[in-house]
Amino acid sequence: MSPSTSKARREFIKFLATSPYVAALGGVAAYLEQTGFAQSAQQTADVITSPAGAFDVFDFEEAAHRKVRQSHWAYMASGVDDDATLRANREGFKHLELRPRRLRDATKVDMHVDLFGATYNSPIFLCPTGGEKSFFPDGELSVARSAKAHGTLQILSTATSTPVEDVIKERGQPVWYQLYAPSSWDACEKILRRVEAAGCPVVALTVDNTTGRYSETYLRTRGKDLHECLNCHETPSGPTIKERPMYDGIDMTGVLTSNPAMDWAFLDRLRKFWKGKLIIKGMDTREDARLCIEHGIDGMLVSNHGGRSTETSRATIEALPEVVAEVGSRIPVFVDGGFRRGTDVFKALALGARAVGIGRPFLWGLGAFGQAGVDRVIEIMQGELKLVMGNCGTRTVADITREYISSPDWKL
Repeated sequence: MSPSTSKARREFIKFLATSPYVAALGGVAAYLEQTGFAQSAQQTADVITSPAGAFDVFDFEEAAHRKVRQSHWAYMASGVDDDATLRANREGFKHLELRPRRLRDATKVDMHVDLFGATYNSPIFLCPTGGEKSFFPDGELSVARSAKAHGTLQILSTATSTPVEDVIKERGQPVWYQLYAPSSWDACEKILRRVEAAGCPVVALTVDNTTGRYSETYLRTRGKDLHECLNCHETPSGPTIKERPMYDGIDMTGVLTSNPAMDWAFLDRLRKFWKGKLIIKGMDTREDARLCIEHGIDGMLVSNHGGRSTETSRATIEALPEVVAEVGSRIPVFVDGGFRRGTDVFKALALGARAVGIGRPFLWGLGAFGQAGVDRVIEIMQGELKLVMGNCGTRTVADITREYISSPDWKL
């Protein structure tokens, strides 16, 4: 199968996966069976059988889909409402064009970056994603080993299925910690004390999903038999996860895992209590960027939760410039959401991002082949970034500036 045919097939499968009509028939597999496409789809399948067979990160998607439990897959792959923001994150890159500079020595491209005093091999980091054991038995430990092998920043989620201490031991270097602030300040303090004792230098407070979300596509595609969900959840519909090790020893009775009453006063209290670096994950406007500066925040992560919080229909790559313009060089700005190519990363760096996060791609690699899959995903994306840096005439990450991109559609 040609690369173009394979890509077209992937895009078709993605379209089917987000279609309410297809969901009503029982999902993609049922649709293909009922419409007579199942046999032809099987005959033309181009699913990799080893990490080495991947040409790009998309090649891991279907390989993982075939191995990961459908309910877990549907949760990871879906967005909210009509999945418009999920799609916008990918489509946003089409509005940005590269402006390469030629005849520059590309033999010494250096992707290293310094983030809060620690040096990493590239500006590509691994986003916090909850419950990574849902995709592979070793979960976060496999990801930590891969992050160590490639000199990559790993951010651990509050909803991790592996304790922070074990992840740091496996990583061999402190990880950053993403915080869902519980509604009890006592519980919040206990989590932060544990994170501090473990050696995490940076906490990323998530603020974009405090009131929950309507994951319609997930509800339609997770499958009808929910009895297997009791392996992970206390009820078949799965509102409460059994294994949340970061809550061990904390009385969470009546406590919400994400505090809907969070405001700037809460942030000030958190800023005063936490002595390490504090960044905010989930703000994407100049107004909130200005307030972050005023409240002493150390950095911002422009994010819409991978299209999984509020249906804004706005790509993070579109929101990035106004945040960068507001904060200037006072604090670093990070970004995630829809990044799949080295050129995507390059565009974000050109717009002023200090580093760029990936989520679903490394989960695809993890679900398909464990650590080896994550290794290959990082290898591909770092390789693509190095390639575009060389071809555009930028030797270091700091050399990547606004002059290397243009946009006929957006005012940059």
